[in-house]
Amino acid sequence: MKKMYLSLVLGTGLLFSVHSTALAQGDYPTLGQITQRLQAISGSGSAAKLSSLTKTEGGKDIWVLKIGTGDLDNKPAIAVVGGAEGFHVLSVELALQFAERLLRDHKSALDQNTFYIFPNMSPDAYEQYHASLKYERRGNAAKIDHDRDGQVSEDGYEDLNKDGLITMMRVESPMGEYMVNEKDERLMTKADRSKAQKGNYLMMPESMDKDKDGSFGEDLVEGIAFNKSMTYKFPIFQPLAGEIAVSQVESRALLDYLFDQWNIFAFVTFSPANNLSAPLKYNAGDAKKRIIASMLEKDVAINGMVSGIYNETITQKAFNQTNQGTDGDFFQWAYFHFGRLSFSTPGWWVPEVKGEEGKSNSNAEANFLAWAASENLNNVFVPWAPVTHPDFPGQKVEVGGIKPFVMYNPPFTKVDSIAIEHTDFILKLAALSPKVEFHNVKSEKLGNGLTRITADLFNNSPLPTHSEMGEKSRWLRKIRVDISKDAADLVSGEKIKLIDKLDAYGKTTLSWVVKGSGSVDIKAGAAHTGIATLNVKL
Repeated sequence: MKKMYLSLVLGTGLLFSVHSTALAQGDYPTLGQITQRLQAISGSGSAAKLSSLTKTEGGKDIWVLKIGTGDLDNKPAIAVVGGAEGFHVLSVELALQFAERLLRDHKSALDQNTFYIFPNMSPDAYEQYHASLKYERRGNAAKIDHDRDGQVSEDGYEDLNKDGLITMMRVESPMGEYMVNEKDERLMTKADRSKAQKGNYLMMPESMDKDKDGSFGEDLVEGIAFNKSMTYKFPIFQPLAGEIAVSQVESRALLDYLFDQWNIFAFVTFSPANNLSAPLKYNAGDAKKRIIASMLEKDVAINGMVSGIYNETITQKAFNQTNQGTDGDFFQWAYFHFGRLSFSTPGWWVPEVKGEEGKSNSNAEANFLAWAASENLNNVFVPWAPVTHPDFPGQKVEVGGIKPFVMYNPPFTKVDSIAIEHTDFILKLAALSPKVEFHNVKSEKLGNGLTRITADLFNNSPLPTHSEMGEKSRWLRKIRVDISKDAADLVSGEKIKLIDKLDAYGKTTLSWVVKGSGSVDIKAGAAHTGIATLNVKL
């Protein structure tokens, strides 16, 4: 990030201003720099409150920024989550820049909405980006026996060529399943048996078989992955998932915190999953299963509408984006188990590069290398070079391949423009938040000290007040309508009325017959819809 924002208190008021100073930074921030920026965002007089939910096994803070003005807990809120995957360092920067730009350029958005920003849910893994040994890490610092052999982290990666990077190694073998790519000799391709192709290389991460079980790099020096350990479709018995769902302090702290925030109506998660460039599809069979496995039909329609807004806002068009959720991930948990609208995007993907004949590269790595060449990025590939490997005596072993991080995170010089567009998208989504209002209010004298009050409660939003999943799970709070008169003075109508849901631009008519004089106060809403108030003279 090229700018750091400092808060100032202007005069005696609580006016919050953000000023920028140059940072000598041309790369993604370190954890220390992230903390400094968060503290600057939440400085004196700021509308942002910074809290640490807990510390990870590695002693790193799990930060949350709660940003808003007025009655924060009764305004519709959006939660923005970064660092779902530790190797996706872009996601942290996008969440950070959203907070910075929100307070610097878009404070008027706080009149209607509250924002919760969790910039980095995988700080232990994120730290690997700046470590002396770089590799795409997912797990935290917990000590875990991933291969269940009674030893902990005994078969991690090994920097065989001493370049500070973990790439791939290829071993020449007649039993191999891989062959050199016909169009780009830097790449390896799995042999196609249907075309009578024969592989001549074994492929595996840069590692050694230290426990002599025939597997390489299967017991990593890392613990549980945040984005593989949630309760929805928890991938039991899989490495990086843990013994049980939500087993780690950071995931428990996040979920405990969220269960207290009744005003969240939607999530935007920056992660490899993507239901924004293309919405999820409805599957009637999966939607009717005991354990629902498809987004529900009305929510799919909402997903389609929001996807359209995303594609109008984001300049880059998605290419080869097939990940619409993986088992145990956070993005799906927020919808299926928390009942909120949930959207996810990687924020950036390698642009499509067509070959000489105008055809797209079906191979993602080939497309990446072609794009890197077009951008004059010459430092993204480690040339294959021979190494001596104790597990393959007498065999040709080479190490090389695409460097870690570069296929998921653009050069830092491109991040500002990406962050600006995604800030605009989140603000457009926030502007759609459910909003209950009173309309067509009437007060009629009926005689004998009685007054009839009627009013339409209207949802002034293209989104319903409740997702279909939220309504089905009964976790989202219903809309509550209260009238200040005692029940004994209500000849007709309820003192407290609960409404299950208001559709997009939907309304319901409320009516009371009240005995007495003076005036009554009526309020209606829920934390995630805002509260509408009304004063009526009798």
